[in-house]
Amino acid sequence: MDVNIALLAGDGIGPEIIAEATKVLNRVAEKFGHRFEYREALVGACAIDATGDPYPDRTHRICLEADAVLFGAIGDPKYDNNPKSPVRPEQGLLRMRKSLGLFANLRPIALFDTLADRSPLKADVVRGTDFICVRELTSGIYFGRPQGRNEAGTEAFDTCTYTRAEIERVLHVAFRLAMSRRRHLTVVDKANVLETSRLWREVAQGLAGQYPDVEVEFMFVDNAAMQIVRQPTHFDVIVTENMFGDILTDEASVISGSLGMLPSASVGSDVALFEPIHGSYPQAAGKNIANPMATILSAAMLLEHLGLDAEGRAVRAAVDCALTGGVVTEDLAAPGERRCSTTEVGDFIAAQI
Repeated sequence: MDVNIALLAGDGIGPEIIAEATKVLNRVAEKFGHRFEYREALVGACAIDATGDPYPDRTHRICLEADAVLFGAIGDPKYDNNPKSPVRPEQGLLRMRKSLGLFANLRPIALFDTLADRSPLKADVVRGTDFICVRELTSGIYFGRPQGRNEAGTEAFDTCTYTRAEIERVLHVAFRLAMSRRRHLTVVDKANVLETSRLWREVAQGLAGQYPDVEVEFMFVDNAAMQIVRQPTHFDVIVTENMFGDILTDEASVISGSLGMLPSASVGSDVALFEPIHGSYPQAAGKNIANPMATILSAAMLLEHLGLDAEGRAVRAAVDCALTGGVVTEDLAAPGERRCSTTEVGDFIAAQI
């Protein structure tokens, strides 16, 4: 099979982790008889530095022409520390999601058994955790208008808007996903306060009849945040709006013991994009210490999205071998254990394919 993959390494540790995921993909291609072709493109702070645009037109064309996109991370302290900067790396990420029609973000929260004691929660609480968050990605308060400040700069405002069609399409993704799993869907909102949440709940209740085999529950976002910590094994599929999903998935990510373990997929109408959920981690850039496993597992999701299920399973099994064998970076190494470099972990995983 020939596959055209757009590589958007981005900023910080992005180039390092993308290099290791590519290494693993190349081994998959060799082992299973595929040919993967890569086209690199700029996004984020590096794109601003080179072109003045965090998501250049050339990058958009490369993404549209690809079978899938593998993305690293964006962000740079020189922009984080300047809130008045007129152009920011994050603008490129939001525009990329909107331009590519990536309206649903899928974030699996699954605990590898060997990492149960690395979680900040008790092992008997987190063991068996396996759920997916479906986050609406292209609307809500991050995209609503008007947005800004008054002329005096003393008042700021953001607008949260959703249409019925925007809610329906992401709910269908969540319902179908629940049908393929344990048939339990949790719809997270703040319907006791927010009008947009009341529309979410109304639409979800209306669609539930189309999926009679799925058990649907509704949960306020503050309660959901508590239950994810208290009883993460309760959840199967969670679906929610953009900002709530952003916050809850970052909270849930630490269950695994490290942000460096969790992949994600963003899907929609054009091309799918796969990325680790962690940020650019600029403090580690160039030091060869970042955990590449989330990006490698994102590559596994990319393979499965293309129908290459056996290849995806092979990558997951190789990651499990690395964890079982203690071939891990500093974020996962227990006291007294060896801390492997980014490239050592990538080399080991590739060798297991």
